[in-house]
Amino acid sequence: MQPLKLYNSLSRKKEVFQPINEGHVGMYVCGPTVYNNVHLGNVRTFLTFDVLYRYLLHTGYKVRYVRNITDVGHLVGDGDEGEDKIGKIAKLEKLEPMEVAQRYTNDFHDVLRMFNFLNPSIEPSATGHIVEQIEAVQDLISKGLAYESNGSVYFDINRYNEQGNNYGKLSGRILEDLLNETRTLDGQAEKRNPLDFAIWKKAAPEHIMQWNSPWGKGFPGWHIECTCMSVKYLGNQFDIHGGGMDLKFPHHECEIAQGIGLTGEDPVRYWMHSNMLTVNGQKMSKSLGNSFLPGELITGNHPLLEQAYSPMTVRFFMLQSHYRSTLDFSNDALKAAQKGYRRILNGMKIARSLEYVPDDSVAIDEKKVNELTKAISSFYDALNDDLNTAVAVAQLFTLLKFINMVYMNQLPPAALGGQNFNDLVNSFLTFTQEILGLEEESLGNDETVIRGMLELYKEYKSAQQYDKVDEIRAYFKANQMVIKDMKHKIDWAWEE
Repeated sequence: MQPLKLYNSLSRKKEVFQPINEGHVGMYVCGPTVYNNVHLGNVRTFLTFDVLYRYLLHTGYKVRYVRNITDVGHLVGDGDEGEDKIGKIAKLEKLEPMEVAQRYTNDFHDVLRMFNFLNPSIEPSATGHIVEQIEAVQDLISKGLAYESNGSVYFDINRYNEQGNNYGKLSGRILEDLLNETRTLDGQAEKRNPLDFAIWKKAAPEHIMQWNSPWGKGFPGWHIECTCMSVKYLGNQFDIHGGGMDLKFPHHECEIAQGIGLTGEDPVRYWMHSNMLTVNGQKMSKSLGNSFLPGELITGNHPLLEQAYSPMTVRFFMLQSHYRSTLDFSNDALKAAQKGYRRILNGMKIARSLEYVPDDSVAIDEKKVNELTKAISSFYDALNDDLNTAVAVAQLFTLLKFINMVYMNQLPPAALGGQNFNDLVNSFLTFTQEILGLEEESLGNDETVIRGMLELYKEYKSAQQYDKVDEIRAYFKANQMVIKDMKHKIDWAWEE
């Protein structure tokens, strides 16, 4: 089996994963700013790190997974000026800011549960770590890497670079180009350098969210929260930091600068970034009317949707694309994913029903055993190759082919041997559920009722009451199921 390799956005190449502490992994993923409903781009990002978390646990690592909640400091426009995103909604709806934050934190959790995401080890909030952020700001000032100006505190990028550092190394941005982009922006007068970013902001009297500090009433900058929470829970340097590509600059770039400034160490070994979503080849955006909320996909209540798609169909759809590639939403792609997921769903049902039956008269089929062994090994190789879920899913279908051959009496279990048969069943179920996180969806049908209807089907068929047989077939079809009338048995499956 190949070693795990991850694409490091910092080095711009795949690297063999070697944790700082053997057998332990520290992973930090930037969570949502809770001022609005979670969108599908968020879901894709968190899916990437859910699978990585699952895989690391599966391969024996003890993982501390920290995913934060941003409930203060993220300003409209992502810069240093303007209203707090949560505060703006609070004013519009005449609510306490924490009511807004709680509402959308609840929504975030509901969506992630719907898509079967594992909970992180720790989910800290920015407002819960104000003390740590003030202390970090003071520390940066004392080190000469930050300065107070008119009640706000800014990180000094020129001083940082003079100490031998390179602001822009993660995103590949060049300082001269950045200066040209920022000269015309408002609010630069109190900065020594237009690129200097706020780590503490003076609060205007009308600003709802503010705290006392050594520099007067204010609130933390957006970037400092992640530095403080990652250091607190994972140490000065940790293994993996993840997020969407849109966070690479400025958010993650600023995190690196703050981390080095505070501790003298590069804070992260492996930076990982997931790519964006498009819809029918166009960037997903509210202004174009082509953005979806997860709930709209599940209900089908959107002008661009031809039907509803179940949570596991959407999860399966996202798994079929590598996390660093653009993922394009379309009805055709989602319908194909629905068919693929239902094939997997049927496979899970079958795998649980299979039993090994020894048979000394059946010889081991070495060719089939080799194919099976290769498929299992290839699944691991795919995930070890920078979490390539697209290739891993293809290997899952190879295992499904074996499951179906055994089920259809085309391959006697004894032809694989007891150990290989068990490896087939256990690997298929483990890969599907434990690692890829695909759970069985009932689609609203009760197994007891289904089995009862199958018994009636058999009776009507034996009695040659074909009108009743057709009625039961129609019932199954109306419930997205089919009856499988095979030579050796009668069974049912989800309609693919």
